[in-house]
Amino acid sequence: MIDWNVATSTGVRWVRPGPQVTMAEARKVVAELRQLAAEVAEPVRELTGLPGAPDDGLVAVVDRPGWIRANVDGFRVVLDPLAQHLAERGGPPGGSVISAVGSRVTGMQAGLILAYLAGRVLGQYELFLPPDPDASGQEVPAGRLTLVAPNIVMIERELSVDPSDFRRWVCLHEETHRTQFTSVPWLRPYVQEQMTAFLLASDLDPASILDRLRAAADAVGGAVGGRGGGSLIEAIQSPRQREILERLTSVMTLVEGHGDYVMDAVGPSVVPSVAQIRARFSARRGSSSRIEQALRRILGIDLKMKQYEQGSRFVKKVVGEAGMATFNKVWTSPETLPTPDEIADPIAWLDRVDGDRAAAS
Repeated sequence: MIDWNVATSTGVRWVRPGPQVTMAEARKVVAELRQLAAEVAEPVRELTGLPGAPDDGLVAVVDRPGWIRANVDGFRVVLDPLAQHLAERGGPPGGSVISAVGSRVTGMQAGLILAYLAGRVLGQYELFLPPDPDASGQEVPAGRLTLVAPNIVMIERELSVDPSDFRRWVCLHEETHRTQFTSVPWLRPYVQEQMTAFLLASDLDPASILDRLRAAADAVGGAVGGRGGGSLIEAIQSPRQREILERLTSVMTLVEGHGDYVMDAVGPSVVPSVAQIRARFSARRGSSSRIEQALRRILGIDLKMKQYEQGSRFVKKVVGEAGMATFNKVWTSPETLPTPDEIADPIAWLDRVDGDRAAAS
């Protein structure tokens, strides 16, 4: 498995420092981000028709090392079922010494990936949090809206946009995710169930692992050489995992696209310079170096950008055709989620899910 202590120490050691700010500036940024996260909640709920959490929920404003530590905590929660599964099978082959060395190596690799991502993530809604030691009982802790202050400051300076508008724009997207997952009780456990199933569907025999390592090497070589190819996640999955990943991709495409749609729909009323921010931010995405583009392909970041676009088109088409109340039928149950084919063809989803529409036709 992965030595998460090594992952954390490696990530924190190798992450680049953020932009230079004074202590007073840092305090001001943190205070403003917390305030904006609370302010945008009502416009998001008003547009979406989703109730959200009964309170404002947890908000964490962190630096880059803080983001690394938070994500390692989340990974521990997600990967715990696989660790238990391996323990029940007697652990990975090769003996405890080899296993310990291997876990440290994978910990270093994970740490380097986290160090790279920690310099780029603006914010996220953390679904998987470790148990609160101060809380009573075994309740699953609620998610947390996390904003990475140094990265937000870095990008707003690079783009030369209004800082308060940019910060509010970032908060809009993440607040939409919080609204989704706190309004739809089954959504979080469904995502975790699919992720657990994905992990447990791993083929642990040496021949399968070797084949997938070769595929991973091909994916890396293709990305670095500019020949396209898939991400590492796509390269190392088993046939059963591909089936599960298709379901996960569908729900995450919906969630990310809905976030993008809401950000653009609410933006003009609460972010005066939203058009300028969107244009400059999109242009920045397309101006990365060849090495940066290769890393994005390897880590699947380009796939995430594609999810934004596909999901946003789906939401926009459904809302335009049938209204937000009909779109919100998507949150009824896992069975009302769009399939990959329906994301590409929103009318097909409407015909399947909207009974009134089907009766009228």
